[in-house]
Amino acid sequence: MWMEKPAPVAEIKVGLEARSVETSKYKGYEDRYAIAGTYWPPQYTIMDGDTLKPLKVVGTRGMTSDTNEYHPEPRVAAIVGSHYRPEFLVNAKETGMVHMVDYTDLENLKVKMIKTPRFLHDGGFESTGRYFMDAANASDKIAVIDTKDGKLAGVVSVGKTPHPGRGANFVHPKFGPVWATGHLGDETVSLIGTDPKKNPQNAWKVVQTLKAAGGGQLFLKSHPKSSNLWVDAPLNPDPAISQSIAVFDINNLDKSFDLLPIGEWAGVKPGAKRVVQPEYNRAGDEVWFSVWSTGSEESAIVVVDDKTRKLKAVIKDPRIITPTGKFNVYNTQNDIY
Repeated sequence: MWMEKPAPVAEIKVGLEARSVETSKYKGYEDRYAIAGTYWPPQYTIMDGDTLKPLKVVGTRGMTSDTNEYHPEPRVAAIVGSHYRPEFLVNAKETGMVHMVDYTDLENLKVKMIKTPRFLHDGGFESTGRYFMDAANASDKIAVIDTKDGKLAGVVSVGKTPHPGRGANFVHPKFGPVWATGHLGDETVSLIGTDPKKNPQNAWKVVQTLKAAGGGQLFLKSHPKSSNLWVDAPLNPDPAISQSIAVFDINNLDKSFDLLPIGEWAGVKPGAKRVVQPEYNRAGDEVWFSVWSTGSEESAIVVVDDKTRKLKAVIKDPRIITPTGKFNVYNTQNDIY
């Protein structure tokens, strides 16, 4: 059923500061359930996929993974739906525990707890969709969780305060499949090997460290049909960096990045103009950037041709206020990043 004029079909308030929503992805359960986690109350809510009727609410209060001390407010950050089991993986930020939530029987809920470093925030799958690459920001680590075997596969030391979003997957010309994360606390990008079968010597190790434009990175992105790796730095104190985007050639990573003036291309009125969250279209030939100013300033969406790295379009509208997260539905549903 398609509406002549798009409108919401269901709405629910699960709490405050909802950082992540997800739908069930295991075969036979596609979109049957939805899940949302909140910072307050510290909990996640499993809902009917069609109506968003709440079916199960689970609190995250509990013991920390390192000192085994009680924490009263473990906020829920990233959530992903497993492709290998009928489970959601839920990050309880302050405890460092990942809840593997079996949704086959909500009345008799089974939750497996995976112990990882604190403090869990964001993350995504490597290219096969089996391993969840999970950023423990304040610990400067990436936890690798095997969603097929249901266990921790590795812990990788990276740069200062990793913040990958969902991360970026591509095939490195020397080291094979890798997953990339940028960092809030330094200018580096860490490339982690993700192929334990064909490249076991590189698996769950940083195989190369790139130097990007600066710290304050929030998101980076590539696409299977692209040879580019785009890295933002919206929280960098230098406007020349925060208003631009760094782009690397995946086939020549020893070469430095190009810095594109996305904020300038937006042609908006004076303001913060922080460039944030590269997002590909389904075809993989366009990259969309948010030019993020304050609520009282003009913002925009800038579309760049992935092949030529040239400006393609600028989207402006009074309704575009402090744009940050924007997601291509197909890529998000299929964990393409």
